[in-house]
Amino acid sequence: MNVSIIAVGTELLFGQTLNTNATYLSNKMNLMGFNVLYHFVVGDNEDRLRAVIGRAMKDTDILIFTGGLGPTQDDLTKETVAQVFGVPLDRNEKCLEEIKEFFQSRGRQMAENNYKQADLPRGSVAFHNSVGTAPGFGLEVDGKVAICLPGPPREMKWMFENRAVDFLQRFSHRNMYYKVIRTIGIGESDLETALLPLIDTQDDPTIATYAKEGECTLRVASQRDSIHEAVEAVDQMCSRIENIIGEYIYSTEDKPLNQVVVEKLINRDLTLSSAESCTGGLFASEVTDIPGASAVFGRGLVTYSPEEKVKLLGVSKETLEKYSVVSRETAVEMARGVRTGAGSHISVSVTGVAGPGPSDGFPAGTAYIGYSFQNKEGAVEIRTGRDDRKWNRNYFVLRMFKVINEILDGKMDEKTDRGENE
Repeated sequence: MNVSIIAVGTELLFGQTLNTNATYLSNKMNLMGFNVLYHFVVGDNEDRLRAVIGRAMKDTDILIFTGGLGPTQDDLTKETVAQVFGVPLDRNEKCLEEIKEFFQSRGRQMAENNYKQADLPRGSVAFHNSVGTAPGFGLEVDGKVAICLPGPPREMKWMFENRAVDFLQRFSHRNMYYKVIRTIGIGESDLETALLPLIDTQDDPTIATYAKEGECTLRVASQRDSIHEAVEAVDQMCSRIENIIGEYIYSTEDKPLNQVVVEKLINRDLTLSSAESCTGGLFASEVTDIPGASAVFGRGLVTYSPEEKVKLLGVSKETLEKYSVVSRETAVEMARGVRTGAGSHISVSVTGVAGPGPSDGFPAGTAYIGYSFQNKEGAVEIRTGRDDRKWNRNYFVLRMFKVINEILDGKMDEKTDRGENE
């Protein structure tokens, strides 16, 4: 069955609130075997909401609403849904008692307008709310289904998982399974070209490519009568994909590169240190975002000025004078210095120009990533050709993780990275 997800709330249109509910619901509905065709966002306006519902009902069988179930006058979702579906609202006494208990348990006086939250469309299945005041519901009329959930993500997720899923099971006859493959070092166009023989003949499983900042992902999905059949179909397709582009794949479990690297270090009992200049500590932050990183990461230094590179990392003044701060030689000495001081197995460094403009004769997007491990040292040159400071800094950090991953996989070699996969 086809699905529309309709988020209700003027705050979403103003950009005050991010619509994370749609992402969550799309993922869950696809896994249940439904086809999500549309996302709609509409403000707290009855006429416009009615128009959106009419549009969605032309192509989809299930309409999932989030938001507009509160006690105020602009909370009009269930009233509008009831009107469009041609049913009146009835007071649900059990829901009313639960709302009253919610306020009593918190020592608060229930306002008069909270009573309307207990009014639900006739014939609907009430979704009782154990984490808030707004009940939801599921309603089926003439083959069309409406699911109404609260707007706050915490309440919405709880109600979907504990109430709506059981209601929806009766409409789901197929099972979906998918895997996300993450790649780095190959652009979306080259990725699609390499996989074109599989993409051109795809039916089920399906293959979709997505470009992200500095990397590309593949989503391989299958929808079958049984979950076992779907899993088997996806696994077979993933094996074919790995045979073609395996050298660029760093994860088949939808794990970001920083997590992949930290987990490899933990599993191999190896330690890491870092020295950053133009990224200002972003790399260290990405490392420590991963639980358990303290077991492998003991030192991350930010040496923004040449003087600090000399004082804290032992970079020679001669190197800075001869080759400049932004150079392969400086990057290598930075990596060597932090590794020596920390006593780590592996170290990585970065020095460069993030932008927005050039610096010391180097264009924005120029950087060198140094590394040191065992008896090997070297550096990778980065030239993105971009003036976007934030983008460049994030890209440099991603490439630092790529360097470490290649070291761990025994694939490290010096080269110039021009960010062609972007």
